[in-house]
Amino acid sequence: MTYEVKIPKFEGPLDLLLELIEEQKLDIAQVSIAKVADDYLRYVRDEKKISLENLAEFVNIASKIILIKSRNILPTIEVTPEEEKEIRDLEEQLKEYKKYKEASLKLAALFGKQAMFSRDYLMGSVAVFSPPKNINSFDLKKQFQKLIDQIVLPEKIPEEAIRDIITLEEKISELQKSLETRVEMGFSQLKRSAKNNIEVIVSFLALLELVKQRIISVEQSELFEDIRIRKSEILRTKS
Repeated sequence: MTYEVKIPKFEGPLDLLLELIEEQKLDIAQVSIAKVADDYLRYVRDEKKISLENLAEFVNIASKIILIKSRNILPTIEVTPEEEKEIRDLEEQLKEYKKYKEASLKLAALFGKQAMFSRDYLMGSVAVFSPPKNINSFDLKKQFQKLIDQIVLPEKIPEEAIRDIITLEEKISELQKSLETRVEMGFSQLKRSAKNNIEVIVSFLALLELVKQRIISVEQSELFEDIRIRKSEILRTKS
């Protein structure tokens, strides 16, 4: 069952990712992140209202999600120690962000006012804080301090240029065109032409999709040997 994103605006990539996981009643873990990867990527691809200021953050998280999903599909895939740390950090950031949201809801309930992270807020309405008249400054300060103590400031995401990320559809089309002019090719050729690890992962996902559709066939003589890619017998007969 595919979850359809119905809220048109999120505070950031962690807000979107947490919403997707909670909608499917999953715990925060790498397996859960892999399960909602397609919905996250679909939102980032289709949403036109993400500002350029926030787009880099969404793309940064997307690259980590693609890596998590790929490793979930292919456990033997190698990741660098830096990539492993980024994956663990994303999981921890999600858990801390969830605590922050829950703390804000408790504070809103304490004062009997609208929750800071309600759906109305996400849709763009303005939340106004007005505590009860009988509350004193000491109690107010105490409650705010409890909230602040629970907040763990996330590490600042380094500024970097927004780079083009090739889509799965584009890589499938590219792979099919490559096989129009040759009998077979090796997956090592796709790896050599890839600009980064993300493109290698997308190439592998494209390979799996074309095998699933019986458009190509693959063969590997031994473990860790190059994967040979050929057009399926049916397509070779037609051509």
